[in-house]
Amino acid sequence: MLFKLWKTKGLKKGDKIESQNDIAKFCDFSLITIIKTLNDLQIEGIIQRKVGKGSYLNNAPWFTSHLRIGFFYNRDVVGGGIFHNNFYTKIVVAFEKQVISDGHEFILGSFTHKTKPILLWDDLDAVALSGVTSETNISDLNTSSCLLGFIEKQVSALSKNNYYIDFEPSFNEMFKKINNKNKILYLDSKIDTPERDIRTKAFKTSFKNYGKTNTLKIISVDQENESHKTANLVKMIIDFNPDFVCGYIHFSWYELIQKVSQKEVKIYSPLLDTKDPGFIVDSNEWMKQILPDIYLKLNDRKVSTQPKPYIAKFVP
Repeated sequence: MLFKLWKTKGLKKGDKIESQNDIAKFCDFSLITIIKTLNDLQIEGIIQRKVGKGSYLNNAPWFTSHLRIGFFYNRDVVGGGIFHNNFYTKIVVAFEKQVISDGHEFILGSFTHKTKPILLWDDLDAVALSGVTSETNISDLNTSSCLLGFIEKQVSALSKNNYYIDFEPSFNEMFKKINNKNKILYLDSKIDTPERDIRTKAFKTSFKNYGKTNTLKIISVDQENESHKTANLVKMIIDFNPDFVCGYIHFSWYELIQKVSQKEVKIYSPLLDTKDPGFIVDSNEWMKQILPDIYLKLNDRKVSTQPKPYIAKFVP
């Protein structure tokens, strides 16, 4: 219990620990047991007790230069497994590649909205979580001693260590480069998340600032769970006859959109690691922003600065 407390606080060799009376206030053990435990830790060389000054860590076995870094995804969000989702696959590969190249150990795992492998996380130094949404029980996240970071978290209650992508600059670039008087269809996801809301709001803001001479229509789609239900999308393509289709686009819809359209359509969606047209994220560059921030906060748990977002790039 004491090791978990000290690890959570990020204590290192030379840091002062709580007094035996302070420890007694937050644990259920008797003062005699606590004194014996501290004496045993002193004999083992873990702590050093200085008369009149208190006790200090003489060794922090949980703090090493060789780190164990995990990536855990939400099985309730990524249906069919992470390697059936191209977006998650590329993120995991880039994350693992960076961790290994930095000389550390990589662990891949999963969780659900209701259950988390807290005991496993306690054995790790840091874990990046992907797929935390408003449906996820977050009350148990604070019970883990490891450092938790969030990849594109989707719940506002978790304010720290959020690593996310800012698409608005890439939306701005698109509207600046396209001609006026175009018809633009934006596919908004039916999956209700703060991330979705932020991305859709950013697209609307970019349209207002740079694309008002065009015509914008927005429809809702379920690109994750109901990608086979395309009747409304097909009807909109035929009726609206857009020049551009943007937003949440399932890979199988690219050919469908071109097939039912009366003309060639420019299709721009958020994509990873490609030279194809769209709002592009280089996952290797993104991980080179994320991992150094994790290492910084492992070295000093008191660092609370929010990491800067990764800026997506527009490729016409």
